[in-house]
Amino acid sequence: MPVQAEIRPAGAEDVAVLFDIRTGVRENHLSREQLAARDITPVTVLARMQDGQAAWVAWLDGTAAGFGWADPHTCSVWALFVRPGFEGRGIGRALLARAETFLADRGCAEAWLTTGADPALRARGFYRRMGWQDGGASGEGEVRLLKRLRPA
Repeated sequence: MPVQAEIRPAGAEDVAVLFDIRTGVRENHLSREQLAARDITPVTVLARMQDGQAAWVAWLDGTAAGFGWADPHTCSVWALFVRPGFEGRGIGRALLARAETFLADRGCAEAWLTTGADPALRARGFYRRMGWQDGGASGEGEVRLLKRLRPA
């Protein structure tokens, strides 16, 4: 079923909602304090936006339902999160497609991302269904996944 969400580029005015979604997820949950310990703060997020990275927010029924983030400098999907209660509606799929297209359009032949290594995690199964392949351990209980975006 196609997603009925409006997906638009995220800007400085969306930073608070990005943190609200990120800290509200059930799996791979991190608090604001844990994010800050990883140097993920409103200031560093804004700096990433100003450095050419791109984020998108999916709005559904007047609620920010999810967001995706891609970094063309490293050819990576830096973040993809869907707010609890909005899963299974195609939002993650639409945001991931937006990130993959963004990276391919900027010359990335292959993209990578990291997610939890536990095979029972929904995110890992989701990425596998979207064509991402295991790329080895990434440390700290995470696995690196890879996807070819353009023919070799």
